[in-house]
Amino acid sequence: MKNTIINELKEIVDIDLVSFHVPGHKMGKIYDRLGYTSIIDKMYKMDTTEIIGTDNLHSPEGIIKESQERASKVFKSDNTYYIVNGSTSGIQASIMASCEPGDKLIVNRDCHQSVINGCILGDINPVYINADISKDNNIVNGVILEDAIEVINNNLDAKAILLTYPTYYGITYDLKTICDYAHSKNMIVIVDEAHGAHLGLSDELPKTALGQGADLVIQSTHKTLPAFTQASMIHTQGNRVNHSRLSSMLRFVQSSSPSYTLMASLELAIDIYETKGKELMKELLLNIDEFKENIKGNELIRVYNEYDKTKIFVESKNIGLIGYELEEILRKEYNIQVELSNYYGVLLICTIGNDDKDLKKLEMALKNIYDSNNIKENIKEVEYPNIIPKKALSPREAFYKSKKSVKIYDSVGKISGEYIIPYPPGISLLSPGEIITKEVIDYVLLCNKKGMHVNGIKDSNLEFIEIISE
Repeated sequence: MKNTIINELKEIVDIDLVSFHVPGHKMGKIYDRLGYTSIIDKMYKMDTTEIIGTDNLHSPEGIIKESQERASKVFKSDNTYYIVNGSTSGIQASIMASCEPGDKLIVNRDCHQSVINGCILGDINPVYINADISKDNNIVNGVILEDAIEVINNNLDAKAILLTYPTYYGITYDLKTICDYAHSKNMIVIVDEAHGAHLGLSDELPKTALGQGADLVIQSTHKTLPAFTQASMIHTQGNRVNHSRLSSMLRFVQSSSPSYTLMASLELAIDIYETKGKELMKELLLNIDEFKENIKGNELIRVYNEYDKTKIFVESKNIGLIGYELEEILRKEYNIQVELSNYYGVLLICTIGNDDKDLKKLEMALKNIYDSNNIKENIKEVEYPNIIPKKALSPREAFYKSKKSVKIYDSVGKISGEYIIPYPPGISLLSPGEIITKEVIDYVLLCNKKGMHVNGIKDSNLEFIEIISE
């Protein structure tokens, strides 16, 4: 039998890959280091279902209820819900618990695709806050406070506002002021904190979304803490959340056979967070500071991590390397896997699962690349298409309309029937129902030739795109 998936995964484990990508347990290294191996070794035997003693995730009364209550205490929420279908399901349940069909939802344009899919499922109309994109390196900076306030003032009938905090790149902004202002306008605040589950572990990191007043916070515990992939949590606080409706929506969007292995991994992550997390985070931040100090001599390789210090963006354009090229060099020549690359550099996600050896290997790799690379001319500047396309139809209307496939440049000016999503990070440049612009097509085709992957569009060769045919 040819076990293609198993063989590939086994090879990745056997080559001892250096992980600067999710999940946060870093290929299980943190479990071995902290003495959790005896539990992990038996985890496959814990794959069970609802039997006597195991409780029920969708109606917890026993061990799951007790475990969630511990999580709530550790993460300083009023209520915590375990999620086994990833933050995607938590985001969608939160949206549909907060809004009714036809309602408006204010959302940052650089939201994850799951937000727009949630609007399709719930027949909800997204109203976008423009994203702040760095012109130097195409890093997503989040929202500008004044822009958020303006959109709120122009849409006072919106039921909720959903924001991504921190951004995929670890950048934060004045979330508290936005929360306070939205609450003054009777809006629920939902925060996609998928990349911020670790923020409470150090005062050197940005404040948590709960600490700044958010009502519903969705965390990908598997991304920046040591839980298994898909294991996430929703935290709530205050009296604005309809918990009965949230529980119902979670039953809608999650499996009726939830994974006990994933729930067990959440409990492991919570235990590590509570008992060893702050000590491990202090050690990680010291290792990152040492790495940054040692890399200073490579003046053409710029390193950014000014907000969430555990996210490191290495800019490569000054040595004539496109980010996609740097990602490939790090993986093929140095056995280092980054989280993502964009046109101008690579993003590395560090967690308490990383040790000093990982950062030392990264340091040496970057020094070798700097020393051995024949400096090319600076790469061509590429401008991120940051104008929100005009919306002709709601995402749900567009989803159910008849569509036809046309050559990609013939689609300019037409209504898109599908997504264009550079992945990662899964942020939509174009969504169903929006007018296709030449700027988006130009950007996607150029970056795709350089190595960027694109999701959401059926034709992986990017020669054709579906438009609304009516």
